[in-house]
Amino acid sequence: MSNRLRACLMSAAAMCGLGLTGAVHAESLADAIALTYQTNPSLQAQRATQRALDESVVQAKSGFRPSVNFNADATDSNLPGILSDRNSSSGSVSVTQPLYTGGRASAQLSATQADVLTGQQNLRRVESNVLSTVVTAYVDVRRLQEAVRISQENVAVLRRQLEESQARFDVGDVTRTDVAQAQARYAAAQSGLSTTQSNLGIARANYTAVVGQSPGQLEPEPSLANLLPLDVDKAFSGAEANSPQILAAEFTEQASRARVAQAKAVLRPSLSFRETFGYSASELGGKGSQFGNYTRSVTSSVSGSVPLFAGGLNASAIRQATERNNADRLTLESTRRAVIQSVTQAWNQLLGARSGMISNQEQVRAAILAYEGVRQEQQVGLRTTLDVLNAAQELSNAQLQLVGSRRDEYVATAAVLSAMGLLEAKVLTPKVPRYDAVAQSKRTADTLMGWAPTEPVVHLIDKLGAPAIGKGPAIIPIATASVAVTPQDKPPPETAGPPPLPSIPEAAGPAPR
Repeated sequence: MSNRLRACLMSAAAMCGLGLTGAVHAESLADAIALTYQTNPSLQAQRATQRALDESVVQAKSGFRPSVNFNADATDSNLPGILSDRNSSSGSVSVTQPLYTGGRASAQLSATQADVLTGQQNLRRVESNVLSTVVTAYVDVRRLQEAVRISQENVAVLRRQLEESQARFDVGDVTRTDVAQAQARYAAAQSGLSTTQSNLGIARANYTAVVGQSPGQLEPEPSLANLLPLDVDKAFSGAEANSPQILAAEFTEQASRARVAQAKAVLRPSLSFRETFGYSASELGGKGSQFGNYTRSVTSSVSGSVPLFAGGLNASAIRQATERNNADRLTLESTRRAVIQSVTQAWNQLLGARSGMISNQEQVRAAILAYEGVRQEQQVGLRTTLDVLNAAQELSNAQLQLVGSRRDEYVATAAVLSAMGLLEAKVLTPKVPRYDAVAQSKRTADTLMGWAPTEPVVHLIDKLGAPAIGKGPAIIPIATASVAVTPQDKPPPETAGPPPLPSIPEAAGPAPR
């Protein structure tokens, strides 16, 4: 662990223990996403993996480009007799240009290009997972900060209630039982506050681990409702068209389909051209002897090969590639079903969270009225101390449930966007410069372009008579009538922003006797 990260974690724990709010300036969710997008090690590692995968296209294109080799040899030998020394040397430069590979090079290039596209979708998937973790960590810290505030207010209210009960006991207005009940509730509230503060420290550490810095004063999270589709049908269609999991599975199937053609191309003839420039020199009798020889040569050749029998190797390779493609076809369908399942689950969670949030808001309003009424009735002797303690506990619980339901609603919204492939930095923070994996792949693939003028010609020739790659599997629409939600189901409209939680009303002083 680096010293910087360790310092951030210690700072998070210390600030939580002291009850501080962090930095003076406010930090938004967009700031957290931007910092994570630029510095998160998981994203950086996936980008490096993608750049390594981009090089496979360059390696595949070498099948159309010429290769140049240089060979040299020098010997110095001693022979018995008068002429005891023999020196010789030779060297050659050969240029080999593939002319036709039966389609192997073309199929390999198609396969590697599909692999690169798969990697780009995997990078999108990792980015979505990381940003989903950022959103969850952000709202967790916000929820627990609010929960600490509510718990602190509850402790203050119960402390005043305990002081009031003690004062009434001193004048004989209540019994020792009332004081003991107030003491028990006050101690329980203190314990709950300590637990909530501990959970806040854990949430801050989780935030630091994914974002890279300790959370300061966090602003309210922005609404994501404008990014949601109008109904679940549009969510399904959007996920099938844009989900990185589905697109990655499609490109994987394309790559294995191209490798079937590559395996079949081994049975076809291949043709190449070679030009060799060489020399050889020898001296017999030592340096400066008149018995010497020196020759230069230029050799041009065209060679071709046709496989006749390989002991079953080629046929087995074709069957193996075909079965792998069959597996990828089935994996594609399985992935589509899994994505539809994820959308369905996230949509239902969003519906439940929003309905629960509405109910919890009503619960908080009613709990506030009930607490105030019980307090007033206690002053005139119609309610006991236990009734007041119960009302305060119900109000605190209702406020904590409302905070939790707001968090659940936001996380569920992010889950729907993630399942649809929309939880990306370019959507959430469009002003932040983004890493362009497509442009990076193109720059890598264009390496040596212009230095190998024969490449496009050889590529065109190689595709003539090459095995057909074939078409992908037919896409069978998944019937959505069997899922838990119906096409008419849609989340209730989100308000401009949740109202702040009201504070627990302060307890009044003891009534005069």
